[in-house]
Amino acid sequence: MRDVLDELSRRCAAGEPVAVGTVVATFSSAPRAAGAAMLVAADGTVTGSVSGGCVEGAVYELGREVLASGRPVLQRYGVTDDDAFAVGLTCGGTIDVFVERIDRESFPTLSDLAESVRAEVPVALATIVAHPDQDRLGRRLVVWPDRSAGTTGSDRIDAAVVDDARGLLASGRSATIGYGPDGERRGEGMTVFVSAFEPPPRMLVFGAIDFAAAMASMGSYLGYRVTVCDARPVFATTSRFPGAHEVVVDWPHRYLRAELAAGRVDERTVVTVLTHDPKFDVPVLEVALRGKFGYVGAMGSRRTHDDRMARLREAGLTEDELSALSSPIGLDLGARTPEETAVSIAAEIIALRWGGKGQRLTGLTGRIHG
Repeated sequence: MRDVLDELSRRCAAGEPVAVGTVVATFSSAPRAAGAAMLVAADGTVTGSVSGGCVEGAVYELGREVLASGRPVLQRYGVTDDDAFAVGLTCGGTIDVFVERIDRESFPTLSDLAESVRAEVPVALATIVAHPDQDRLGRRLVVWPDRSAGTTGSDRIDAAVVDDARGLLASGRSATIGYGPDGERRGEGMTVFVSAFEPPPRMLVFGAIDFAAAMASMGSYLGYRVTVCDARPVFATTSRFPGAHEVVVDWPHRYLRAELAAGRVDERTVVTVLTHDPKFDVPVLEVALRGKFGYVGAMGSRRTHDDRMARLREAGLTEDELSALSSPIGLDLGARTPEETAVSIAAEIIALRWGGKGQRLTGLTGRIHG
């Protein structure tokens, strides 16, 4: 829902009801992850996407119906044996989409949710998407690490959902959870979708060079909160890095150590070291490789890499710690320009995150999306 949240908040604040379809479960080769959403306004305007085009028309029509009736619907879309080009996902996947009418009266805590997301405060939205009692469909809770708002109409359900939503929020995951009709842990009949809005992951770009400018823009495009850091104030300026969220003048290793100590980086954080200067990159890599990050990569030639590895071993890093380093950085795409190099680095980050092999899909068989 993150992609449509601003538009949803704007229209509801203006007193305008809308229909929102949210992907709550995916199977096989679904093109969008759970949490993807599409908003259908009363004037016919569409914001967002649930499938990248496969079933948008069908969800649009259903959204118009739900907007008129006010009755939420959980609809499954998938390919059929009889007609692969009928309404469904011709890519072969299946998605469950929950379509509901939302307005200011039915979602009084929407502004609190939107404000938390904008302020990068961890928050989760838990919505009942299946229940034998139709009156419970669409009831929701907004859950923070230290409080919650709203109710499902049952204290027992509220307690169970708040507890599970906080667990998902801590891990940064969205998921559907099954319960009994009154929140029984081992029961069946009720399904709750929890959408976790954790703060965006961080990308730390060390080295204020032209490649860093391209990498900062790429990182922002991919949804990272990007920081460019360099010890040289003449190079580390905001005007040179418009794609970054912040530019810091500090020694890279000192800055990274302080961020670790303050708990402002985590296992989703991406570290790219682009200085290829040992007085900068070796100290920061010592810190980075002893931390737990989603990705640590360093730019440089084969000769630079060999020299860097020798220096890191002299600094006491183990072979296990060194194995976490992606160097030379990026995938072999034949990149030449800073922008192409940023694409190759981003491709490696994505491949490592999702288990991709970096091969051409045209030469492979089997499912595209895991």
